[in-house]
Amino acid sequence: MIYAILPPKDQFFQTIIYLIETYSSFFLWGILITLFLSIVGTVGGFILSLLLTVLRTQVVDHRRDNHFSIFLKKLGKGFANIYITVFRGTPMIVQAMIFYYGIAPLGISWWKPLIAGLFVVTLNTTAYIAEVIRSGINGVDQGQMEAARSLGFSRRQSMFQIVLPQAIKNSLPAIGNEFIVNLKDTAVLSVIGVVDIFKATQSATSSNYRIVEGFFIAAIIYLILTFVTGKVFARLERGKTEVKKVSASV
Repeated sequence: MIYAILPPKDQFFQTIIYLIETYSSFFLWGILITLFLSIVGTVGGFILSLLLTVLRTQVVDHRRDNHFSIFLKKLGKGFANIYITVFRGTPMIVQAMIFYYGIAPLGISWWKPLIAGLFVVTLNTTAYIAEVIRSGINGVDQGQMEAARSLGFSRRQSMFQIVLPQAIKNSLPAIGNEFIVNLKDTAVLSVIGVVDIFKATQSATSSNYRIVEGFFIAAIIYLILTFVTGKVFARLERGKTEVKKVSASV
């Protein structure tokens, strides 16, 4: 049944059907923007987190490193620690306000709400995934680093070829969880005008004031996205475990 006229306020589910039929394009656009920000932001954050992890896990060798190398390593490690502390210690909504309204007055033509939102999600995700990977590195048996060094690998080669790949593999569940967090947290970007699911719902209910019904739809959309994503990552994790079991039995 198509509701061409807004149903009375006491008809909750009829109003939901009306909103979906009337504002389906709003909700669809919001879903696409939310997925775009979450996927690109998480992938970008993962790539940048590798650089941050390298900076943070550098070891100063006073016997081999010259003074300039020691200075650069300490500078890089200090920068990484400060970066992670700042972005993990401040809300994304505050970061969005600072980045968007701080750079907008410079008159950069391409600095739009969506681009600013993507920057914020990426930089925020970088800090969280960097900490996840660092924990993954700490979880790798130290004996593997020592074994690689005894075979003639440098510390850098041992880190990139032996330790880091295992740390990333062990961190995949937490990285997947960060993606799910981003699906929900992009809602805060509505404060700078990003038309995600939250902002699209606001637009759909601004003229009819059916706030509860509109955000009930938004809640269902978020629930579906996070549920499906969680199942996908769980399936990938089970597949990885099954591969390990097969490899161990061979």
